[in-house]
This record gives sequence, structure tokens and C-alpha cells, in this order.
Amino acid sequence: MKKEQSKPKKAPKISFARDIRPLFRAVDISHMKAHGVNLDDYTFMSDPDNANKVLGALSPHESDPPPMPPGGPYWTTNQLALFAQWQKDGYQP
Repeated sequence: MKKEQSKPKKAPKISFARDIRPLFRAVDISHMKAHGVNLDDYTFMSDPDNANKVLGALSPHESDPPPMPPGGPYWTTNQLALFAQWQKDGYQP
């Protein structure tokens, strides 16, 4: 009798609620809301234009630190990669 091989479990796609939203601190959310950027709103953040602007603001440019969050702490390369993967996965809620 042949044993059934278990298929490797596929990692769940990155989720806004589970993986991305918790990266934003309350101070970040409230600061950016005043500028019309709703970091805690899935509908806003799942718009590719908005998500790209946020990612751009979180990313360092040349030798300058990122403009967001003001004064840091800045996102790590792993956090930036997680955000980019969330976009690539299709902006899962």
C-alpha cells in the first residue's frame, strides 16, 4: 500500500488586516490622516496609486532617510519587502 504524501502547505498570502495594518503605529495613522492618507483603511490602501505613494514615502531615497514616518523609526527592508509582496499578491484584505 502506498503512503499518501502530504503536499507542502502553501504560505497564506499577505493580508492587509493581519500583516500590513499592524505595521502602522497609531501616531502614523493620525498624522497621515490629516494629510488625506488613510493608512488604516483597506479600501484606500488597496488602491495601487495610494499604495505606491505610501511605499515610496516609506522607502529611503539615495542617501536620504525616508520621509515617513517623520523622524523614524523607519521601516526595515523586511517590512518594505512585505508591503511590496502584499501588492504583488493582489492587495489581499
